[in-house]
Amino acid sequence: MSHPDPRSLMLRLFLPFAAGYFLSYLYRTVNAVLGPVIAGELALPDNALGLLTSTYFLAFGAAQLPLGMLLDRFGPRRVEAVLLTIAAAGAATFALADGLSGLTLGRALIGLGVSACLMASFKAFSQWFPPERQASLTGWIMAAGGLGALAAAKPLEIALGFTGWREIVFALAAVTLVVAAALWRYVPDKASEAGGAGFAEQLAGVRHIFASRHFWRYAPMGFAFTGGFMAVQGLWASRWMNVIEALDAAAVAARLTWMGLAMLGGFLFMGFFATALVHRGMPLEKLYRTAMLLAFAAFACIALQPQFAGALLWPLLGACFSLSNISYSLVAQAFPAQWSGRANTAFNLLVFLGAFGLQWGIGGLIDGLRAAGWDAAGAYRIAFFSLLGAQALALAWFLLPRRTP
Repeated sequence: MSHPDPRSLMLRLFLPFAAGYFLSYLYRTVNAVLGPVIAGELALPDNALGLLTSTYFLAFGAAQLPLGMLLDRFGPRRVEAVLLTIAAAGAATFALADGLSGLTLGRALIGLGVSACLMASFKAFSQWFPPERQASLTGWIMAAGGLGALAAAKPLEIALGFTGWREIVFALAAVTLVVAAALWRYVPDKASEAGGAGFAEQLAGVRHIFASRHFWRYAPMGFAFTGGFMAVQGLWASRWMNVIEALDAAAVAARLTWMGLAMLGGFLFMGFFATALVHRGMPLEKLYRTAMLLAFAAFACIALQPQFAGALLWPLLGACFSLSNISYSLVAQAFPAQWSGRANTAFNLLVFLGAFGLQWGIGGLIDGLRAAGWDAAGAYRIAFFSLLGAQALALAWFLLPRRTP
């Protein structure tokens, strides 16, 4: 098979996968703006809104282990293109729904359908580009996600002034089908290193990954930090800003836009400088550790002093989160290259279990505290302090000194 020239390869690989991850992140965070509108129209309480929004994460997470084996066996082009058609069907289902069950089904199909968007790009990059370029390519693909987060903030709030939420979601379904077709048509195939491996052999690789001490060093961080930020950004940040900081819808959308810009800045930093930093001797683990310590400090200040810290530290939290994605490279580097799809999706499973469990759990805790007589502000503070406690435990585990096996 002849190889495409480098410029053509970069365009044919990067642009379709970037469009897919843009949509994945847009779908992930869209309920931060649409959620209150949908809840008001359909009279949904906070726990129902938390379940509805987090169903995306549950379906996304449940797909990760089989997804890793599919990517390693059939390649990223076929897998992501087919799954994006499911996402388009989910968006149409969501837009047509008139109750919680239909909304939840649509949201689950969306989560399943976009579950390959990041992992498929990682797999494609590992097939076609040398290892030293992986961190920068990760930064660039994550920048596309950052643009999706931006689109789900102020632009979406402006769009709601011209049309309804159902029409917006229908438009997203149409765009998703276009991206699926582009992936199927333009992305080149490369024979997978695991193409001849049977199911039992692939499953043995998954078991080895989950038995690894290296994997479990990072797993709690993925659950509590990366998953925790997804849970907060996708829904509870906007509710916190409204209840605790008394911001109106326009101010909340503006704050989310600043968070998205800060995330985008972090992703661009990775894209431009990560490879150069590796070449100059800067360990990626040191960069990751510093970013997570800053993220913990910023979230603690937001929980303790929201009126003082909110305007500055929500964007800082977004920037730190953008660097948390270094953990995917740090986890995968300990395993053979032909296991890259399974290693990344195994870690992603923990991330999305955290996103689902924490997003739904925060809503359940808030409703339970309200039912017990707490006011809204107190309930939200307790929920955020609980997440902060989980992050403290994960960080302590990660920082424990370890002997080299």
